[in-house]
Amino acid sequence: MSDATNELGETSKTGLKKVRRLPPEVSILAVLIGIALVFEVIGWYVVGESFLGNKQRLSIIVLQVAVTGIIAVGVTQVIITGGIDLSSGSMVGFIAMVVASFAQTSMNARAVFLQPEYAAFGMDWFIDSSPLWPLLAGILLGALLGYINGLIIAKTGIPPFIATLGMMVTARGLAKWYTEGQPVALLNENFTWLGQSFDLWGFPVPRTVIVFFIVATICHVALCYTRYGKFTYAIGANPQAARVSGIDIGKHLIKVYAVAGLLSGLAGVMLAARAQSGQPNMGISFELDAIAAAVIGGTSLTGGIGRITGTVIGTIILGVVTSGFTFLKVGAYYQEIVKGAIIVAAVVIDVHRQKKKSRA
Repeated sequence: MSDATNELGETSKTGLKKVRRLPPEVSILAVLIGIALVFEVIGWYVVGESFLGNKQRLSIIVLQVAVTGIIAVGVTQVIITGGIDLSSGSMVGFIAMVVASFAQTSMNARAVFLQPEYAAFGMDWFIDSSPLWPLLAGILLGALLGYINGLIIAKTGIPPFIATLGMMVTARGLAKWYTEGQPVALLNENFTWLGQSFDLWGFPVPRTVIVFFIVATICHVALCYTRYGKFTYAIGANPQAARVSGIDIGKHLIKVYAVAGLLSGLAGVMLAARAQSGQPNMGISFELDAIAAAVIGGTSLTGGIGRITGTVIGTIILGVVTSGFTFLKVGAYYQEIVKGAIIVAAVVIDVHRQKKKSRA
């Protein structure tokens, strides 16, 4: 008896028809291409120019989404465990303030570490120092705040929504307290270099975008091919089964939230370098954009499902939508309405997919 042939031309020794499903990112990528083409067509009729043919516009799109994308990569891992992180935007604001203070130059007489309360502890040493210190300060502080989030969730058992909501309020308050609401300016040029662009074949490429894709690649590999990733998916899919199989859920959740915090810290570093300053109101609503990017990218809010590649595409979709409406001169309030509708639609599709899967 000859082998049966499946829909993709492969044979099955059992004679049963096998169907190989395409990766979910393919449909998300198709949506991205469709949205971009819609703006391209409308652009010629309404504005009289190309949406995709402008190199500067494309550069701005990827620059706008890069910082949010770095956060979204961490938030995706949290959501896969069945949790949520509402604190990432506020953490970015606080960390940007701290990082900027480590990167200030002596040209600013009002530099944070030149003030008596800091100089008395010898912290004026950081003035005009290596850009490595603000980078380390941002990453370590972010990891610490994320660790606190995970510790509270793991040890007290309170919902991640409440724990991270508390951190969101606290971190925003710390951002305002740090310099009593005053911005931190005049940063070292060696540090602000991180937020600038370089020319690649005539196309300006922001270094923040390179960092975003490096982070996404590392986390994609970690989730797909390491025990860290297997534990993350297992906890989100079925916590009871994960516990029975020997996974220390509390310990792993602390790791996941620490990683998310670390990436928020890195985002704060890149944002401060790009803006060449630290502002207490930086990062407002970034956590919502990050969650939206993850959900649009196929990450299920019920946990256990999600991929970094989908989140990257979801992040770019948000950037294209925002840039497209700006290109068409649509008001900012309409942009928020449409963005909210997109988020709701993505969640509805996810719920429908989960119901269909459970029936099957």
